[in-house]
Amino acid sequence: MRTEARVALGAAVAAVLLTGCGTSSSPHEPATASGTLEQLAARAACHPVLSTDSAELRQANCTTGDGRYVLATFATDRGQREWINEAEDYGGVYLVGRKWVAVGSEPVVTALHGRLGGSVETGTMHSGH
Repeated sequence: MRTEARVALGAAVAAVLLTGCGTSSSPHEPATASGTLEQLAARAACHPVLSTDSAELRQANCTTGDGRYVLATFATDRGQREWINEAEDYGGVYLVGRKWVAVGSEPVVTALHGRLGGSVETGTMHSGH
């Protein structure tokens, strides 16, 4: 993973750790959203503050009435999966769509799931905390 992507990963994980961890599920799966970071953010009612803008990864911080989260889009499925695999080692809750991911606390991810669809993944913290 490139240094730029690792820095972005660290920022996303820090946001998750600041907002808490948990799990989520929904009895009704909405259609999974697709599009650019800006299109996904608009669907989630977020005015994104871009923190990473590269060919591989675009990442923004979002704050809505539901709370704070990180929204990231990826150039490739492989890049997305590598990012998620590394991030999940730190714990947290991830809403995953095709070439995008949103990272936040359980209540935020639950609200986003209703707007963006996708699947919920929960990381496992491997530290002694």
